[in-house]
Amino acid sequence: MQELRIATAQFESRDGDKQYNLGRIEALARQAAAQGAKLVLFHELCITGYTWLERLSRDQIVQLAEPWPDGESIQRLTEIARDTECWISAGFVEILDGRLHNAQAIVSPEGPVVRHHKLHEFVSEHLDCGDHYTLFDALGWRFGVLTCYDNNLPENARMTAMLGADVILMPHVTGCLPSPAPGRGTVDRSVWENRRHDPVRCRMEFDGPKARGWIMKWLPARAWENGVYAVYSNVLGDDGGTIKPGGSMIVDPYGEMVAECRTMEDEVVVAPMLKVARELASGASYIRARRPELYAKFLEENPHTRNNKQPDVYWKRAALTSAGSDPA
Repeated sequence: MQELRIATAQFESRDGDKQYNLGRIEALARQAAAQGAKLVLFHELCITGYTWLERLSRDQIVQLAEPWPDGESIQRLTEIARDTECWISAGFVEILDGRLHNAQAIVSPEGPVVRHHKLHEFVSEHLDCGDHYTLFDALGWRFGVLTCYDNNLPENARMTAMLGADVILMPHVTGCLPSPAPGRGTVDRSVWENRRHDPVRCRMEFDGPKARGWIMKWLPARAWENGVYAVYSNVLGDDGGTIKPGGSMIVDPYGEMVAECRTMEDEVVVAPMLKVARELASGASYIRARRPELYAKFLEENPHTRNNKQPDVYWKRAALTSAGSDPA
């Protein structure tokens, strides 16, 4: 398929309310399908909520977790995909062989296809990191999946592209975090709650270095340097007591924005992806120009990563604020 219409969504999910969140997924998927989309991306852990997990015990997270592919939420996603004739990607907590994973599901109208385990997990010490890249073929295109912080390491996007991805799905929960970087930091809840009366102030917060300004420093580069489409989704509004800016977007292989959620409401946007853009973009030539004989340092063991955890990245909000660092 030389042209494929794809969608990305933003919505304000509710902590622990799977039925509500799945209802929003269904409504937005229907909107996307009505605009001709054949695949729609939703944000990281959108079925359960994300940030609040850092406050939960292992037993509490287990109560939220579901098996793949037989969990109730996955079956509901499949029903939505079947009804809309649209592939769906949405985040859930998976339990597998006693381990818990931040998982991003991909389902087709025919049924569950694959899920990605986040490679760089840190929202909860009870969640394990994934150990491999995830790719799947759909509708004549090859897709890769990288969840949130996975995308901050250029190596992950490069590896996914080298494995043949035309498109990288990038579900996130990010932005408006404590940070020592100039202009960065959190958004006051009153700004969000007053957004309909004072939309300018909220838009200034969301468009500045706390959110969109930061995203635009690196996300288009991931698309451009690898010659792939980057489909980014992000949560909007209150997420576990933090304010998140949404701003889901689609970036083409030239690093150009082709669609973006710009309202401060639940929203979905749709854009065409063109194979010719993949063929003409510079990213493929950058991959061919690599000199692996120079890259031995990349293969050295990382002493900071042990037992499938990342202690140098894992954070709690109180520690993050006091340390003045931002893992995203």
